[in-house]
Amino acid sequence: MTEVNRGIQEAWPHLESADAAIRKSLRWLKQQCTGARGVSSEKLDEHQMTSFDLAWCAAESTAARFAAEYAARVAAVGRSGGAGVSIEERMALAFCAEALQNIHNRLWARPQSFGLDEADVAALASSGLSHFCQEQLDAHHLEALGKDVIALNGTSGAYLLSDDATMMQDSFRKLATNVVMPLAEEIHRHDRIIPQEILEPLTEMGCFGLSIPERYGGIQSDAHEDNMGMIVVTEELSRGSLGGAGSLITRPEILSRALLKGGTEEQREKWLPRVAMGDPLCAIAVTEPDAGSDVAAMRLKATKCDGGWILDGVKTWCTMAGKAGVLLVLARSNPDRSLGHRGLSMFLVEKDAYEGHDFEYRQAQGGMITGRAIATIGYRGMHSYEVFFDHVFVPDENLVGGPDGEGKGFYIAMAGFAGGRIQTAARAIGVMQAAFERAVSYSQERKAFGKPIGEFQLTRVKLARMATLLTVSRQFTYAVGRLMDQGLGQMEASMVKLFTCRTAEWLTREAMQIHGGMGYAEETPVSRYFVDARVLSIFEGAEETLALKVITRSLIDAL
Repeated sequence: MTEVNRGIQEAWPHLESADAAIRKSLRWLKQQCTGARGVSSEKLDEHQMTSFDLAWCAAESTAARFAAEYAARVAAVGRSGGAGVSIEERMALAFCAEALQNIHNRLWARPQSFGLDEADVAALASSGLSHFCQEQLDAHHLEALGKDVIALNGTSGAYLLSDDATMMQDSFRKLATNVVMPLAEEIHRHDRIIPQEILEPLTEMGCFGLSIPERYGGIQSDAHEDNMGMIVVTEELSRGSLGGAGSLITRPEILSRALLKGGTEEQREKWLPRVAMGDPLCAIAVTEPDAGSDVAAMRLKATKCDGGWILDGVKTWCTMAGKAGVLLVLARSNPDRSLGHRGLSMFLVEKDAYEGHDFEYRQAQGGMITGRAIATIGYRGMHSYEVFFDHVFVPDENLVGGPDGEGKGFYIAMAGFAGGRIQTAARAIGVMQAAFERAVSYSQERKAFGKPIGEFQLTRVKLARMATLLTVSRQFTYAVGRLMDQGLGQMEASMVKLFTCRTAEWLTREAMQIHGGMGYAEETPVSRYFVDARVLSIFEGAEETLALKVITRSLIDAL
């Protein structure tokens, strides 16, 4: 048995023990919240702290399992170069130890809140676990890992991608490096809208057609989805700039998924080829000032009229709404609010494109759409708008799904957002990669007390943890992407979004800290990475909503 096999074999029983404790707590939680009609959302809300922590435990445990499998794959292809343990395997083992320690600490702090007793916690905190964690998280062990990480000059482990995905990665990495990065700081500091210098080459490379089947003018196979291709492209563009390029393919993906799921064939044939060509650009109008993740509470009103519908109300955080030529709008088409999400429909609203921070579009029928860009600390370039609909006319042909689509807007929206969470994880990885590269470079350039700061133990340990969390986040995302290509992995997509987005906040913060005072200066890109990363845990499902309403609820239902 090789050294890496021994390490991974040692980790597995501890991961099994952690999973057993998590499952027992989930069964207990289900018992506390089950009534005559099944699990009660109201009762579950009485255990929000427990639910939130269990979601994190499950996410970290799942990430650790994928990390261990990644280490085994690396060993299988001979990355270690012999009997030694590769850097990828060392990072995977360090993460397993850290994840197990985190899970133990959450459960040990208040076992009664998880339905556990002292015996359960004692079983989780076996002497073997203590030895494993002490060995993998030893300061000198991490320092040695950090020294080797620095020597890699910004890379952090094998990607293990297919040949097709590697080709896409190479092409979009060059575009991000040569086109996006030189414009990123100007876009951020001057709050510019994304320029044509970025949009044109992306259009030429088929970026907007990644989620559109070939039969409709896109580059996705007619036979199956390609989440891995979308993940790789998103990661590289986000490395160039989150606001300037990394999120550009999100809106076309949501609109195309919505039409593929619930649109009529006439709507697909009309809109998908145009969206694939980036003409028009599109935006998604779902969130409202008083209704974010609670889609069923939407208030924007759609009233039936002769030949179409009239929209009245407000949407907010509508990214790219100014430059977009079509908005995918979720509206309440049935005034009976007791119907909840069953009273919602989805509409395609056409408008002119505008470059500025404010716009006003008047219809020939008299309706008006106005918008104002919301000032944000980061994620600039896309511009997120508050959009007002004043007696806006939408023809019947633009009701998604036609007459059969009335009242099905919620389901169409969920289909549209299916890939948004895994794509956001990819965005987080791209931002982390950019920050990590800068941190490694600066650690070799900056001297303090007579030597580069990268030679100090604390800096090396920081960089070791950064490389480890970046690598695990990437491989977690890739693993879930492969599951989704098989029609699986929806809950795991929520887990990886939860995990990577919080991780991106920490990693970009550490990159900023390594830069010291210069990290706080706007002229240094790491300050942009930090403020950009902050939005990731908020959009495409706030982490609280994912943890409480999606992950924990799904885990309970799976029992």
